Amino acid sequence: MSSSTDSAEFDLTRFRHIAGCTCAFHARRLFTGALLATGAGAALAREGVDVGSQSQFSKLVSAEQVETAALQEYGKLKAEARDKNALVPESDPQMARLQYIAQRLIPYTYEWNPRAREWKWEVNLLNSKQVNAFCMPGGKIAFFTGILQQLQLNDDEVAMIMGHEMAHALREHARERMGKTAATRGAIEIGAAIFGLGSGGRMVADLGGQLLTLRFGREDESEADLIGIDLSARAGYDPKAGVTLWQKMAVASKGAPPQFLSTHPSGPTRIKDIQTALPQVQPLYARAQKPPRRFEPMAAAK
Repeated sequence: MSSSTDSAEFDLTRFRHIAGCTCAFHARRLFTGALLATGAGAALAREGVDVGSQSQFSKLVSAEQVETAALQEYGKLKAEARDKNALVPESDPQMARLQYIAQRLIPYTYEWNPRAREWKWEVNLLNSKQVNAFCMPGGKIAFFTGILQQLQLNDDEVAMIMGHEMAHALREHARERMGKTAATRGAIEIGAAIFGLGSGGRMVADLGGQLLTLRFGREDESEADLIGIDLSARAGYDPKAGVTLWQKMAVASKGAPPQFLSTHPSGPTRIKDIQTALPQVQPLYARAQKPPRRFEPMAAAK
């Protein structure tokens, strides 16, 4: 392993996978300029997967409030990792790998959520044995060394996970769950939530600390799987890696399930559903410009 092997192990128990990411899985350096400059362009004409319209529950909570809460939690996560010397430096080959893949995927996120153009996308790699990754609301991405190392992911599989996590943020699954909570409590004031005032604003502040532990539903997971293979295919990564990824995750889940699955529940037909959707994205992959640069998997732990 690179320089990250010398850093202290970071206990991320309380920082569990987020939902905005939102999925069970949250750089340090902003690289938005590079991301936008790639222009890898405008998405192809609308074809590929169709997941229907977004839940109306998300409209009960302000997107700005959720993204602000996520930014605060992400900042706390980075600060704690930095204090424990568990924030992998940008000079690390695996950090370069994650940033490169993110740069290829991000231009294709815009059609899924117009706000994504304005997000200050970030990616961090945290030195932890947890098999986990996430993307918080507002485009705050984190991978844990455990998921790269234990699953020995190739670039296509990394792109599948990253696309999946981005999908949770793009479809605002965390915001949707906050909206459902607000509706259930009967504590929402729509106008106050929109302007960040009153009980709505307080509710979002209270829930902000739970972003890393929000558990996605299987519907959210299915949606994120489909959008993830769509994003990856457009960016030139083989969507069939969605199948091999979940096969590896199934092997890793024997015994104690990975942290990733605690917030990203897997249904019995997950792999079959991805296989069924492959014909919708294979033409996108066939036409896509393939990544001119490929990276080696992270060295296995000794």
